[in-house]
Amino acid sequence: MRRSTLAALCLTAVTATLSLTACGTGGPGDAAGPGDKPKAPFADLSGPQIANKAMKATRGASSLTIKGNAADGDGGQITLDVALDKKGECTGSMGMNGQGKVDLIKTGPTIYLKSDEAFLRAQSEGESKADTDAVVKMLAGRWMKSKADSPDAKDMADFCDLDSMLAEFKSNDTLARKGRATTVDGTPAFTVTETDGKDTYTLYVATEGKPYVLKLVTKSAKEPAALTFSDYDKPVEAAPPADKDIVDLDKMGG
Repeated sequence: MRRSTLAALCLTAVTATLSLTACGTGGPGDAAGPGDKPKAPFADLSGPQIANKAMKATRGASSLTIKGNAADGDGGQITLDVALDKKGECTGSMGMNGQGKVDLIKTGPTIYLKSDEAFLRAQSEGESKADTDAVVKMLAGRWMKSKADSPDAKDMADFCDLDSMLAEFKSNDTLARKGRATTVDGTPAFTVTETDGKDTYTLYVATEGKPYVLKLVTKSAKEPAALTFSDYDKPVEAAPPADKDIVDLDKMGG
């Protein structure tokens, strides 16, 4: 497995989940009913209108943290916990199918990746034991430094771009239905739900402050996912690792 594979899979999984739950303003979803009772959150908006309002607010965020799991499109699950912003700065970790974990930091034109032994062995499948052991000895637990625009790092760098991440947060006429009031990690929220065959997609929207997306859940036999979004507009602390912990891949020829 190439170093960039995990990032590409993560980006694919996340954007696929986002595109499936992206709702628009023109769909025939539920509208608010009449009555003199105290208004519920988004009482005057239809399901698609709530979702579109949330998408617009989320696209306007300067930074956020995304955490959770999503299908990789090949029967497996990807886990991630990454803070990223619109300047392309990011820090966090990713894992795939129980095959280890990669920590990442991207700051400026440089990206740093730290793989554990399990991940290095998984991506070295097909290599000789001697070669794999040598790679593990050299790289496990150390930060691999590379230019963000290098071929092996490009997918990861693209994943760190919040604008790219939110590209699927766009209008799309759907049959989104209004759900119920709830909370996400203690934050008041309201749900909007859409079904596609046997699959169900639920969007959790903040009801206090800006109507940010707080959570996306896909209930599916083949491609389940649960992603939370938090720390909106908070600075991303993407500081380079200590020099003693770095292996410079560009100097080694990648």
